[in-house]
Amino acid sequence: MDLTALRTANPDHWNKATAIRTLTLDAVAAANSGHSGMPMGMADVATVLFEKHLKFDPKAPNWPDRDRFILSAGHGSMLIYALLYLTGYEDMTLDQIKNFRQWGYRTAGHPEYGHAGGIETTTGPLGQGISNAVGFAMAEESLRARYGKKVVDHYTYVIAGDGCLMEGVSQEAIGLAGRQELSRLIVLWDNNNITIDGTVDIADRTDQVQRFKASGWHVQEIDGHDPAAIDAALTAAKKAGKPSMIACKTHIALGHAAQDTSKGHGALTDAGQLAAAKEAYGWPHGAFDIPADVKAGWEAIGARGASDRAEWEARLATLSGRKQEEFARIFARDVPKKLSSVIRAIKKQASEEQPKAATRKSSENVLAAVNPVMTETLGGSADLTGSNNTKTADLGVFMPESREGRYVYYGIREHGMAAAMNGMALHGGIRPYGGTFMCFTDYVRPSMRLAALMQIPTVFVMTHDSIGLGEDGPTHQPVEHLAISRATPNTWVFRPADTVETAEAWELALSSKNTPSVLSLTRQGLPTVRTEHKTRNLTAQGAYVLAEATGKRQAILIATGSEVEIALEARDRLQAEGIGTRVVSMPCMELFAAQDESYRRKVLPAGPVRVGIEAAMRDGGWDRWLLGERGREAKAGFVGMNSFGASAPAETLYEKFDITSADTVAEVKRLLG
Repeated sequence: MDLTALRTANPDHWNKATAIRTLTLDAVAAANSGHSGMPMGMADVATVLFEKHLKFDPKAPNWPDRDRFILSAGHGSMLIYALLYLTGYEDMTLDQIKNFRQWGYRTAGHPEYGHAGGIETTTGPLGQGISNAVGFAMAEESLRARYGKKVVDHYTYVIAGDGCLMEGVSQEAIGLAGRQELSRLIVLWDNNNITIDGTVDIADRTDQVQRFKASGWHVQEIDGHDPAAIDAALTAAKKAGKPSMIACKTHIALGHAAQDTSKGHGALTDAGQLAAAKEAYGWPHGAFDIPADVKAGWEAIGARGASDRAEWEARLATLSGRKQEEFARIFARDVPKKLSSVIRAIKKQASEEQPKAATRKSSENVLAAVNPVMTETLGGSADLTGSNNTKTADLGVFMPESREGRYVYYGIREHGMAAAMNGMALHGGIRPYGGTFMCFTDYVRPSMRLAALMQIPTVFVMTHDSIGLGEDGPTHQPVEHLAISRATPNTWVFRPADTVETAEAWELALSSKNTPSVLSLTRQGLPTVRTEHKTRNLTAQGAYVLAEATGKRQAILIATGSEVEIALEARDRLQAEGIGTRVVSMPCMELFAAQDESYRRKVLPAGPVRVGIEAAMRDGGWDRWLLGERGREAKAGFVGMNSFGASAPAETLYEKFDITSADTVAEVKRLLG
């Protein structure tokens, strides 16, 4: 490619884009690792986007009405780090760039949300960024319908690569965006035809342009190194009235010896080749040296957003005081004052009336009371609305013709749903929750992990949580999924035993600011076990004594969810034989672990034998509580699953898999000798 022609056609643009390329080369060389090629190839696109289209203010990186820029191809992280440094984000200094990928610095190998202003989401697992972006765009549409265009009026821009578009989740996201006609979503595809293994055609022959068109997108094809074409395409995309994809034909590792090769994808560290690339760029400056005029030009781009933000603040001030307070509250992730009283009323009613209900139905009843009070919730289901019980009467449906609706029909797109919910939570102003079967945690897992890593409070409603779902059989019966969820850092896994615990779990999930929640809910009906009303949220303690031993305490039964009923029945039988037995309900192991040691020892004192009861694998965090935190505090047993389930009525399955009160009694007696 003739770089001389590019340099001379628009020198100002060329120098700005070259600053990105050379910072990338220098940072990757200093780290001796990273991905040089994508930032070098997409520098022209990024320069035009930031200079002529993106609405942002580096001095207020969390300004609610900023445009969102998402680098879905997160391996090319030096692209965003260079942009943040050049435009004047205070926490992205040249020292950060020089220490790319090093301990204690903000410039991680892949962009991580929370590390620096301007990083809107954690990317790197390909396909997640473009899928998050759908949620960002949905959040913008929802909030604009609620607060008006004068307060909410922004775009979501994405740079995605070939790898992002090959990942299956991208089709879920693209299809959802097309159906929802998300006209504020613009994807810039880095069409460089290169993957790690070679050219794209060794693995894929998809016509991406036709694919996006078939999904309802506006599509353009341009030269990704022509600033005028890039500018015109972005201008047209914003007028398209539907989500837009711009196929930007680029050269990976532009100007380097590795240009247009798979080697160009990775770390380009050869000193001679680096020097040759800079010479080809017409860049005589040293490592990390950006000429003052080029840096000043970039900083002027960053400074432009201050006036946009000031004008927005003036418009926000025209809202009523109540609306302004509400807007501030939802972006701060604060709950409405009424939430606690609503939860208390549900608990009191349940303790008095003592209904027998599946916890998925209990969840629906809680949401029916909470959603009118907490109007920032936006619910949904992956084609299991009637089974997950996630839709309440007041919500309405979020669609192009009804943006005020607060319920999303995601279709059979579990992964896309979860990624979009993460995007909504990251955008701010929305409390997303969505449902599927607990077994399909497998389809949701990558986004659940990223929610935990990013410290965002997405709520995953997982129903049909055990062999208790019955006849659908082992394909749909989760046995290892609680263990998988509990093994994930910074995740609250709630398995409530009745309506009271379900209400408490929802209160905690919706009050969380930094931790996602998994609600593990039953298909089968459960009795009320919390028959004495307590104002205090006992689920917040993670575990608590539900029924105390009469006489000398010889055994402690620890149970979750549907098996708490079994524990209580076993206690009655053991007590009848003179074996003093305490029952501990443990709706959330993570919150119990967070309590101080004195409380944990009070609930689980050393001495009595301990039996865990859960229709899942013992690997799900149980041994810490059964054997004691030092591993030798009690004789312990477990009544649960050690294999996949089977197809039969729930009652039969519990008997055949030995998860009954009789089996629990037998295990206690065995331990007592």
